[in-house]
Amino acid sequence: MIAISKSAQQLEEKVILVDTSDRQIGVAEKFQAHHDGLLHRAFSIFVLNSQGQLLLQKRAKHKYHSGGLWTNTCCSHPRHDEPTSLAAHRRLQEEMGFDCELREIFSFIYQAELDNDMIEYEFDHVFLGYSDREPVLNPEEAENWQWIDLKDLQVDIQENPASYSYWLRDCCDRFIAELG
Repeated sequence: MIAISKSAQQLEEKVILVDTSDRQIGVAEKFQAHHDGLLHRAFSIFVLNSQGQLLLQKRAKHKYHSGGLWTNTCCSHPRHDEPTSLAAHRRLQEEMGFDCELREIFSFIYQAELDNDMIEYEFDHVFLGYSDREPVLNPEEAENWQWIDLKDLQVDIQENPASYSYWLRDCCDRFIAELG
């Protein structure tokens, strides 16, 4: 049996291609979808603690894009024929080592040119959860974490935008507005 490296496994992962109404129109290899800027389904999870602080993760430096940047608690893509809500629970456990109740609060489309000649073009479903658990990071996904007050996050994104993922910068204010 031939061992497949993590990068080879990542090359084989598929994402769900969608139209601007989030209707599936196909599937594509994940790396190719990000290289060619194909609109695909994604999700972002924001977990707050009992003090109203957001759990951030710092993406692992070796990620194929946005490595070493601070971002929301967890983000990824559902697998073909996997409901987005189930994928969100799966990835929260895989990346951060815990799970909690999640509910979708909004969705949005964004497109951005990223490092390593990648283009992020996603129909992103945003989920909210609550937990006071400390994460147990998967080092393939994240290298650090912190709880942060939402107002402090807004200020730091304004002062240090290059420290944060594009999608977090793009939806942070809307996330906070949705909380009321």
